[in-house]
Amino acid sequence: MARTKEFDPDAALQSALELFWRRGYEATSMSDLVEHLGIGRASIYATFGNKHELYLRALDRYQESCDPQLLRELSQPGPALPSVRSVIRRFAAESADAGRRLNGCFVVNTAAELAPHDPAAARRVEHSWDHFETLLHSALTRAQAQGELGEDRDPRALARMLLVLMQGMRVVGKASADPARVRDAAEQALTLLD
Repeated sequence: MARTKEFDPDAALQSALELFWRRGYEATSMSDLVEHLGIGRASIYATFGNKHELYLRALDRYQESCDPQLLRELSQPGPALPSVRSVIRRFAAESADAGRRLNGCFVVNTAAELAPHDPAAARRVEHSWDHFETLLHSALTRAQAQGELGEDRDPRALARMLLVLMQGMRVVGKASADPARVRDAAEQALTLLD
């Protein structure tokens, strides 16, 4: 007879996500996970696999929670540029917020720590960025079709520039105690949409 799980796997995954997000992959040991999740090592392996597999599942969970918000924000009916501007300003505010900035963005953290040498992590980072770029491109294409963005503008190139800027804001925001650095960069980028 199979034993019943004595913990909630969904809650454990969320807890693992929070620990990995705060500390990073390398700085989080299996012992840290056992202690933080409050479940045995064997239960972690049986439910999630090894530490790397658990990390990737946590990264997937993070992306699943962020993507719907971006989709809602960037696909609202009506004028598209106000939504794009709002997303950029939200990223800047979150990146500069003292309470949130130290964790940074889990995807950006993964890009910096694991993607250069971990193909599975790199694929997830690329997927996230491709999705974000597509949402921005779609919104900017709509803006152009609605006359909000000049015909001489390239929505794909603008989407890529904004993606790089916004991911860079996450890095700078995490490392810098000067919130003006991120806010000023965001406001300068917004002038490119005029």
